[in-house]
Amino acid sequence: MSQPQTQIAILLFEDFDVMDVGGPYEVLRWLPNSKVTFVATKRGPIKSEGGGVALVAEAAISEVPNPDVVIVPGGAGELQARDNPEIIKWLQQAQAAGKWTVSVCTGALLLGAAGLLRGKKATTYWMAIDELAKFGATAVQSRYVFDGKLVTSAGVSAGIDMAIALAAQLRSAELAQAIQLGIEYDPKPPFDTGSPARAPAAMVKQLREMSRFKQSA
Repeated sequence: MSQPQTQIAILLFEDFDVMDVGGPYEVLRWLPNSKVTFVATKRGPIKSEGGGVALVAEAAISEVPNPDVVIVPGGAGELQARDNPEIIKWLQQAQAAGKWTVSVCTGALLLGAAGLLRGKKATTYWMAIDELAKFGATAVQSRYVFDGKLVTSAGVSAGIDMAIALAAQLRSAELAQAIQLGIEYDPKPPFDTGSPARAPAAMVKQLREMSRFKQSA
């Protein structure tokens, strides 16, 4: 007997980060017998951080009450999304249903605002990592962290790593490896400054001073 289709909902809100959404989407859309749907509080185009890209929410979150996988991106808009009771309730319901609840970058802070990080191990964008304790989480410096069916990833590009690992959980390691090959995910960045542990201290300091998380420095 065939398994029911896996329903994957990617949450959109104004000022979301494009790569937080695009990375996991490009991985998970290749899962057989699955459907990826962009959702928001209402249907229609939702603008990204910077306003240069808009993605279309095909469904309102009220129309997708119990997806198998919820993916929450970060971006400047997550701060405002924390104050949206409809989003908070939807996330809480998804977690209560025992489904996969997933965040990329500062999307973890939105999960925290919904009370989903208490007693959990989690990670997030490096400049926001100290914020996790405010939500009762144990911060872990890692590209991604699985704690039961709660999955969090570090900043932006880490969402691809996380999505490949999630694909292995949802289907198989072999399929996840094939997806990684299919999207030619073989990163070899030109500079070794992708982590604050290896980047020049002055660069780290400058970025912190430009960030809304500079108080965590």
